[in-house]
Amino acid sequence: MKLALDVNGTAGNGGGGKPSPFFLFRSGGIAGLGDRVFQWTTGGFAGLILVLAAVVLFVLVRSAFPAWSKFGWHFLTSSDWDPVQEMFGSVPFVWGTLLSSAIALLIATPLGLGISLFLTELAPMKMREPVAFVVEILAAIPSVVYGLWGIFVLAPFMRTLVEPLLIRWIGPPLFAPPNTGLSVLTAGIILSIMVLPTITAISREVFEAVPNVYRESALALGATRWEAIRLAVLKAAKAGVVGAVMLGLGRALGETMAVTMVIGNRPEVSRNLLAAAHSMASVIANEFAEADSEMHLAALANIGLLLMVITLVLNVAAQLLVWATTRKFQAVKK
Repeated sequence: MKLALDVNGTAGNGGGGKPSPFFLFRSGGIAGLGDRVFQWTTGGFAGLILVLAAVVLFVLVRSAFPAWSKFGWHFLTSSDWDPVQEMFGSVPFVWGTLLSSAIALLIATPLGLGISLFLTELAPMKMREPVAFVVEILAAIPSVVYGLWGIFVLAPFMRTLVEPLLIRWIGPPLFAPPNTGLSVLTAGIILSIMVLPTITAISREVFEAVPNVYRESALALGATRWEAIRLAVLKAAKAGVVGAVMLGLGRALGETMAVTMVIGNRPEVSRNLLAAAHSMASVIANEFAEADSEMHLAALANIGLLLMVITLVLNVAAQLLVWATTRKFQAVKK
């Protein structure tokens, strides 16, 4: 005989009998308490991320307070970095970080957008996932491996072939001796490879969110394939593309080991792209273990705090742009 579940949640032949355990699970009781415990637990895990971020920020602010109280805003405008005299300024490191990141974006942005457009608009279906997997696997390579490749392969190649040609064809002030291979240009090339998967993956997600009706409308009006991509896809997804580039910039700003190994580590401000430089992350990695004074440690913590604020603002803004773009397209599809 089969059991029947009536509207009151009782099991039996005609609705009589005890409440079904399945009904208790659906409506409350002991199982309802388990659902609430599960909700509280997962909510606590999510809140733990915010607590960890707040703790990191608090530790950085407390550690950086001595340098901030002594130098104030002068720390952000000074180019002096002399641990012996306890004179510290962040300009050379901000300059090296921004310059290497800009070079990386100039190289990675057209490559990433081209790859993502090929995967979403032109590539055969059988080719899309393998190519996307190969590109995204670049993000799984440790940064120290990129640094070793940069030292033993890229730096000698730049020193013997690329940099002499740049000095001869273009020359100062952008390209001037010495050409050692360890420079901000080399660091920018390494960073471009490291941020390429980020820009490609996010921009591909944004392009896939564009409704097909946009493409079909453009083609129906007589647009060529390139015109349809330019007008119906790129123009519609430009906010999301900007978000993808900003996320790539945030990745480039915070990179440490690979940049430290190839940038040359010299705290100078120079327009020469072949000169050695320093970044905010690399100076912390190089000098934190050797800092023997409270003010030196505080200055490094101040640079870390500045780097955290910059990357946090960029990532939040980029996520908002990507979210707004994909949500707009989802509303159109519905």
